[in-house]
Amino acid sequence: MNPPKAPRSRILATGHYLPPIVRTNADLEKMVDTTDAWIWERTGIRERRVAPPEIVTSDMAAAAGRSALDAAGISPRDLDMIIVATVTPDMPMPATAAFVQQKLGATTCPSFDISAACAGFVYGLTIADQFIGSGGAERVLVIGVELLSRIIDWEDRTTCVLFGDGAGAAVIGPAEPAGPDDGKPPRGILSTCLFTDGSLAPSLWLPGGGSLHPASHDVVDKKLHKVAMKGQDIFKAAVRNLYAASKRAMDLAAMTHADIDWVCAHQANLRILNQVMARLGVDEAKVLANIERVGNTSSASIPILLDENVRQGKIVPGDTVLLCALGAGVSWGSAVVRM
Repeated sequence: MNPPKAPRSRILATGHYLPPIVRTNADLEKMVDTTDAWIWERTGIRERRVAPPEIVTSDMAAAAGRSALDAAGISPRDLDMIIVATVTPDMPMPATAAFVQQKLGATTCPSFDISAACAGFVYGLTIADQFIGSGGAERVLVIGVELLSRIIDWEDRTTCVLFGDGAGAAVIGPAEPAGPDDGKPPRGILSTCLFTDGSLAPSLWLPGGGSLHPASHDVVDKKLHKVAMKGQDIFKAAVRNLYAASKRAMDLAAMTHADIDWVCAHQANLRILNQVMARLGVDEAKVLANIERVGNTSSASIPILLDENVRQGKIVPGDTVLLCALGAGVSWGSAVVRM
């Protein structure tokens, strides 16, 4: 196997924000026909966060972004680009990133949204890596943020038990030159790979509100403005594709599962993660998780989990981390980074 190319960029710092309201499984028992045991056994979730009415997506994104910038010791005015991954924007137009730019006090740097659902942060990380590698940017803020509680049908027990609100962020900058030869690659983003299979789009979507089903009384009456999911389709696609993408990212980085210190995967379902990691041969002790406390926060999932473990001192400089996620589209991706 050929050695990996030198990294172009690296994660300088991370940050996250979780809204204050905690909605437990016991709370959901009072709202829909479900039980704590049913939810826990099938998902690994005990509780999730919900934003109060006065908070919008850009508020959470700005809070997470500010946290990451503070950790990096960088001013918002030093940013060359802001990328916001979300499927729950403040409004259809303009981009949520435009509001984040203003709330942070950044300059007129290009600021835009991407929509790759749960894979959004990996997509944003890849875009930032490409811009930095080409010389088109030096400091990029990548944010994954979702306010899913406002697009969920709280009468549908197949979806409402899964999702939570939150935001995570990372500041991406140029990779450092290789240091002393310790047998490991230099710190940076060592590989990324992205995929989409549009044939699976109906398995997880929100069909109302766009040009196909414009906003109307009929759309609302039919609840087309709420998330709909075919859980078994997504489960099978996730296990198959997350394994393949993770293997591909490790191959591109010239690594095996033994070289991975931590796995920071999208927090969708513990049963999915367990099956993927078993196929990869990754020790379960290396698999980070917070799904029990925050549920599925879609594009915010990976950066929230990453930042929590950085701040707890679990992930330290020099650690190699595998990132992987799959979501609506169906889109998925993976990356190997050395922190």
